[in-house]
Amino acid sequence: MNTIVRSAKQLGAALRRYRRQKGLTQSSLGNMMHSRQATVSKLESGGPGTQLGVLIDALAALELELVVRPRTKASGTEIEELF
Repeated sequence: MNTIVRSAKQLGAALRRYRRQKGLTQSSLGNMMHSRQATVSKLESGGPGTQLGVLIDALAALELELVVRPRTKASGTEIEELF
């Protein structure tokens, strides 16, 4: 399933959804990433200041990948309705 995100909050929600689908807690994901539970919580909340490396570590631990492509013409509201 592809998930389109256009904001830090949407990305955090998507990561939370995938983490829960895998039956992982924030602590267990943090352990897989060699990070603290608080780091996972901050990432999932879309908090400011998250390092790119933390995101990449989370994606790897969840067996996800980042795809960069041109934006679709859908509005932000239409994208949010997907969630």
